Amino acid sequence: MQPSDKNKLKIYTRRATLLSGGMMLLSAALIGRMYYLQVTNRSQYELLAEQNRISMRLLTPKRGEIIDRYGRPLATSITDYRVNVIPEETESLQKTLKALSQYIHISARENDRIVKAAKRQRSFLPISVANNLDWKTFSKINVNMPELAGIQPDMGTTRYYPQKELAAHLVGYVGSVNKEELNGDPLLESPEFKIGKNGIEKVFDEKLRGKAGNSKVEVNVLGRVIRELSRQDSIPGDTSRLTIDIDLQKFVANRVRDESAGIVVMNVHTGEILSIASTPSFDPNDFNNGISQKKWDSLRGDIRKPLLNKAVSGQYSPGSTFKMIVALAALEAGIIEADEEKNCSSEFKIGNRVAHCWNKNGHGNINVVQALAQSCDVFFYDLALEVGIDKIHSMAARFGIGNRFNIGIMSEARGINPNNDWKIGSQGSRWQGGDTINVGIGQGFVSTTALQLAVMCSRLVNGGKAVKPKIFLEKDAVINTPEDIGILPENLRIVLQGMDDVYNNPRGTAFPFRSRSKDYKIGGKTGTTQVTGISIAERKAGVIKNDKKEWIERDHAIFVGFGPLVAPKYAISVLVEHGGGGSTTASPIARDILEYILDQKSNDKIKVDQEYLV
Repeated sequence: MQPSDKNKLKIYTRRATLLSGGMMLLSAALIGRMYYLQVTNRSQYELLAEQNRISMRLLTPKRGEIIDRYGRPLATSITDYRVNVIPEETESLQKTLKALSQYIHISARENDRIVKAAKRQRSFLPISVANNLDWKTFSKINVNMPELAGIQPDMGTTRYYPQKELAAHLVGYVGSVNKEELNGDPLLESPEFKIGKNGIEKVFDEKLRGKAGNSKVEVNVLGRVIRELSRQDSIPGDTSRLTIDIDLQKFVANRVRDESAGIVVMNVHTGEILSIASTPSFDPNDFNNGISQKKWDSLRGDIRKPLLNKAVSGQYSPGSTFKMIVALAALEAGIIEADEEKNCSSEFKIGNRVAHCWNKNGHGNINVVQALAQSCDVFFYDLALEVGIDKIHSMAARFGIGNRFNIGIMSEARGINPNNDWKIGSQGSRWQGGDTINVGIGQGFVSTTALQLAVMCSRLVNGGKAVKPKIFLEKDAVINTPEDIGILPENLRIVLQGMDDVYNNPRGTAFPFRSRSKDYKIGGKTGTTQVTGISIAERKAGVIKNDKKEWIERDHAIFVGFGPLVAPKYAISVLVEHGGGGSTTASPIARDILEYILDQKSNDKIKVDQEYLV
């Protein structure tokens, strides 16, 4: 063997040895890694494999119903007819969508959404195309399935408001979950899940929502479901039963359908609200289905504010309906007697200011009952100054003015029950005599809601009991007698006589609109709140009547009433924005509604209330 051959052999042997050693080291590393994976960490990877094989699916619960006092649905869940598309089962996604568009409208925006979803997710997963389809459309799609490759008809549930505009402000509506509303609850991350956005739907969302269930399913490597292994059904949400009578609600809404109004009707002994209406209204189904920008802009731009709940959120000067509070403050303080008279010449001077009565001829000598019946302003200017704002403020608080009752409706306003401390805190100045005479006729700084006025009227006519309003009807609830607010019965009788005369005395401000029934009478108090001031020049030339003004400049019409006159059962407050006079606009509305209730007293439904009545 040549020397060169020996060197080559040595080199080859050395390289072979190195290669063999490297292979042995690599094999040892692989064996060690396999040992680590299959022996040392076996339990961990077994768990991961099992998790990949087993998938937990969330089962969304059925939302609880909202019903009226007799069980009629105000908000319920109904079958939702939907259409999905499974991209992998289509020859062409666009062709399938084009074919489907013969039966349902698919906008360019929706088309883009579906295409993007198909690119983003696995091709066998369904993509929502449309929901809330009517049965006729859904049936057509099912019949034509052979020519709609990849289309998957589906049925779920959706929220539905059968009363539509009638209870919209009260019940509210649901909508899709926003990113800001996510709180870690997996239920909120479900694509089709909706939560309360307004009204009772929002305030009691968690109770109505229910509890999610789950389904444990076996899936293959691609994520397809092979079989269901176990299932825990969801728990439906609670049913909320309200005190509302939807028949009465319908009558009330129809009575003021052409007005911008807020109305509350309540049982004066239990506080149960039988009707709480705000007009104009809106259809909450529009929000559930996804309201269009055009309709949203129309609602927001409407001068009559259909989105505002005027019964609890609107704040208005109570006008002359506040005069009962001033009268009671004076009677309780011993400042005036029932037969004591004051003279009304139609003008009242305070400092350099002259305040006027609505009656330009004045009322002459008049006592407190007559002043209430005829709504004399000068009488109450004078009386308010004698009583002082502190006593008026205290009496108003006893009757619920300036209180938020938290009955379960969103955006319940507190109103303003003013005094010196309030003015210093909010206006930065001290209370003046001119402020007092304004409050004496229910104007100036004082503001209330229709709900507060209904509570005020209830406490006046139920014997001075601090009844509180409630909107939820509790089964087998204990009926507690409200505490006494400490008003002398004889003083209440004086004020109620004035409210009686408003309707039933020929000089009363609402006498032309008294009850037409021979079986009962009703009582109440008119109020008119100025929206624009009356200038000296206008007063000299003649005050412009409301029907000659633009709607937005007309006075607000207000009324509080009760019935029947003997042993009262129901109280009502009526507020009509820019309605003109309380006597000519609001009092006939109250009369018609009270007659509707009282004429139904032989009806079995109304008998539900009888056990609570005195």
